[in-house]
Amino acid sequence: MSTCRLNRRQFIKTTSLGAFGAGLAAGQAHAAGASALQSEASPAPRIREYRTLGRTGFKVSDLSCGFILDEGVIRASYEAGMNYFDSAEQYPGHHRALGRALKGLDRKSFFVTTKLQVEKDTSKEGFLKRARKSLEELGLDSVDCLMMHCPEKADTLKTEGFHAAMAELKTEGRVRHVGVSQHGTFWFRDPEETMEKILLAAAEDGRFDVFLMAYNFLRRDNAEKVLEVCREKKIGVALMKTTPTGIYHTLKSRVEDLEKNNKEVHPLYADGLARYREKFEAAQDFIREHGLTNPEEMRDAAIRFVLGNSNVATACCQTQTYSDLRAIVRLSGTRLTSPEKGKLEAFSEGCGELYCRHACGLCEPSCPHGVPVNTILRYQHYFAAQGREKAAMGFYASIPGARADACRDCPGSCEAACPYGVPAQGMLLLAHETLTMP
Repeated sequence: MSTCRLNRRQFIKTTSLGAFGAGLAAGQAHAAGASALQSEASPAPRIREYRTLGRTGFKVSDLSCGFILDEGVIRASYEAGMNYFDSAEQYPGHHRALGRALKGLDRKSFFVTTKLQVEKDTSKEGFLKRARKSLEELGLDSVDCLMMHCPEKADTLKTEGFHAAMAELKTEGRVRHVGVSQHGTFWFRDPEETMEKILLAAAEDGRFDVFLMAYNFLRRDNAEKVLEVCREKKIGVALMKTTPTGIYHTLKSRVEDLEKNNKEVHPLYADGLARYREKFEAAQDFIREHGLTNPEEMRDAAIRFVLGNSNVATACCQTQTYSDLRAIVRLSGTRLTSPEKGKLEAFSEGCGELYCRHACGLCEPSCPHGVPVNTILRYQHYFAAQGREKAAMGFYASIPGARADACRDCPGSCEAACPYGVPAQGMLLLAHETLTMP
């Protein structure tokens, strides 16, 4: 018996998931979950809240399944009540893993999205070919939503080849809804439009039924207007990048590793790292003073914060293990408590400067080397917070033009331009050390 199989059986046993037979529809799963939660014999966590995904009309679990390659964990997430599954053609191996995990289940009981990037001069035929390949890899006759993946400009939303392909796939019954994802643009390609501008343009366009977007308690300013417009226009909202608290703890571990291994820091790194360390040490003192030392508690509070927004249908989670899944599922249907709100406010005050805001990029035009600051630090997030080490290193290696090694002898123009006081240069240098392939 494999370790994966054993772990899954243990998860099923401890969470009493048998009540979720493979053919349950979303509403039946919800009812079974509520019943099991009330049973003394089945105290384990399961999804307790379902919300309407905008004008799609589908009732999705408030917590959902993001990029996970372990088929057992994916299947267990379904059996725990999750019914929204996010994927993309750019996620290596994910289509096939997700397809195998969902094979044999009642197709009406879950909602699957995938995403296609829009490259220049992509024809209708090109999009059709890629969409059909995605369906083949998923092993599905249709997807519930096919998204335009992170368009970099509002004009990209109008790509006629994409929309012509979507119209044909809808007619064939292969695609039910069209959506768009956004977590910031890639500065090195074609700057400088914000997530807010792009998503508001998508809402005005009218052809996009679902948004997948970045939003968290530290990254609210250019997202809450989008969420309000989505409510008005009945656009379904799924979230990503909801737990910014993890970046402090992962950077802390990286600094400790450098010190433990007595790794000599390049002298040209000195200024940038010194500015980072100054804020890092201040944050450590603040964390101890305000009792913010438990990363799991902070993660839970961050998730409860987004669940408290009624304009959000679901939050995608990167539950890579059964223990991760168990910890996340128990948050379903809960809300932020007053003590947790205080902890998030304290974290924002004392540690907010150590988080490079997803979907920001305001500092990037000031960089003399054209370094894609926000993109690189998002890859660092993939590596450290999501456990996607190999993918993050591959993404970093594929960046055209300047990467973070160009930051060694820079005076820190990005930091001077950052309205949030992020010590970006030092964080970029740490990211370069982490993401550079040996």
